[in-house]
Amino acid sequence: MSKIAIFGAGSWGTALAQSFASYGHQVSLWARNIDQVAKMTDNRVNAHYLPGIRLHDNIRFISDVNDTTGVDYSIIAVPTQAQRQFLADHRDRFSGQEPLINVAKGLEASSGKRLSDIYNEVLGDVGQRYVVLYGPSHAEEVGRNMPTVLVAAAHDEALAAQVQQDLMNENLRLYTTDDVIGVELGGALKNIIALAIGMTVGLGYGDNARAALMTRGLAEITRLGVKSGANPLTFLGLTGVGDLIVTCTSGHSRNRTAGVQLGQGRTLDDVLAHMGMVVEGVPTTRAAYERAKELGISMPIVSHMYDVLFNEADVNEAALALMTRRGKSEQEDYLN
Repeated sequence: MSKIAIFGAGSWGTALAQSFASYGHQVSLWARNIDQVAKMTDNRVNAHYLPGIRLHDNIRFISDVNDTTGVDYSIIAVPTQAQRQFLADHRDRFSGQEPLINVAKGLEASSGKRLSDIYNEVLGDVGQRYVVLYGPSHAEEVGRNMPTVLVAAAHDEALAAQVQQDLMNENLRLYTTDDVIGVELGGALKNIIALAIGMTVGLGYGDNARAALMTRGLAEITRLGVKSGANPLTFLGLTGVGDLIVTCTSGHSRNRTAGVQLGQGRTLDDVLAHMGMVVEGVPTTRAAYERAKELGISMPIVSHMYDVLFNEADVNEAALALMTRRGKSEQEDYLN
């Protein structure tokens, strides 16, 4: 069994801690908030982020980042937009040799960069010990040890296989790949489409519109991914189609939920103020929009989502603009 440190006691970090601890691993779960650590230690429940689940006795709750030495894996579950500062603040702690597994999804809003790029910039070249663990997964189910399948992506294929061997269990199946770029982009960009799907629900549109948005959304994700160096087949897998489906269709999805409220006419500031959790699709929309402009890529769904979120465009008018674009061949984007 492995010794694992998980940094970030939100819903996803807590759910992974529960999954790994349930199968014998020794887990240290770090939270920045000292009061949260005290409550979890006393009650063994993360009442705000994962209510109703008693957390396993193999989990140790801590508030000191440095109280995690000698671990086999460090798992970073800090929200995407906070990761650069978190890594910089604790650079010495992460300068060792253990694998660093990132489980946060998204693009940095200020730069449009993937998280693997941020790790390399802040910590030096960590490419041979960086792993990204993504897939169609909601914390509410993983925390209850419901069957879930993820992908461990690493440039070092042996490292991905090691993570698979050590951390896979009967309720958490892992596949491997060396396409870090594709996995990171698939996991980030699907949140934009989930926001759009939620808007269609709020507007009262039907299943036809949602199926079209998911399909054309996948085309945009693939277009940006391939231009960035990803393998196009990655987007037909768990971190492409799989993650897109679960995020766009599940009531657990905070991005879809936020989109529903936007479609019902609430302002973005109001929605974000009442969500209580990070809606990663919002900053990722800005990052993807800027990246698409930089690369000269057509991403009409992302473009209209950007206008709705940041330019106060009307949601109905954005939908009409998408529907009345010029006619084209469905394969045109792929052929180009």
